[in-house]
Amino acid sequence: MKEIDICSLKMNPFVDFGDNWMALAAGTEEHGYNAMTIAWGHMGALWERDSHSNRLPTAICYVRPGRYTKKFMDSEPYFTLCSFGPEYKKALGYLGSHSGRNGDKIKETGLTTVYSDGTTYFAEADTVYICRTLYHAPLLESGFVDKELVDFNYPNRDFHEVYIGEIRKVFVKE
Repeated sequence: MKEIDICSLKMNPFVDFGDNWMALAAGTEEHGYNAMTIAWGHMGALWERDSHSNRLPTAICYVRPGRYTKKFMDSEPYFTLCSFGPEYKKALGYLGSHSGRNGDKIKETGLTTVYSDGTTYFAEADTVYICRTLYHAPLLESGFVDKELVDFNYPNRDFHEVYIGEIRKVFVKE
């Protein structure tokens, strides 16, 4: 994989998140890691630093409290988002429907784990976003203006937690 400048990135979040799905991974080789499939997420610009005046590149993802990956999202400063081509849809389906608590689900998918930049990602990914967590908070029922979304998406009231990460590096398949 080669690193690219974020400004040269060509992606469609509706395809990468919504159609093809992404893998969210967190953790390290030393402390353990896990990954899960996500279909909800955002990429854009939020907040600023001296080096990114008015355009800090960020990724936003959502994790339910019961997911094993949340343990690693909460204990490590970095996480990754990995986008894949459609040929990995079956592997991502498995990754999203099995828990890492109960065995080595990564091995079952056939994906190859890479440990780099303080986190974990997958060698087969087309694009890897290395993110450093900036903000984390639970979604609250009281914040929903459209109450129909609550009953449809959260019948058990197990609201996702939102994680906003600064995109520090982007790698693409060569």
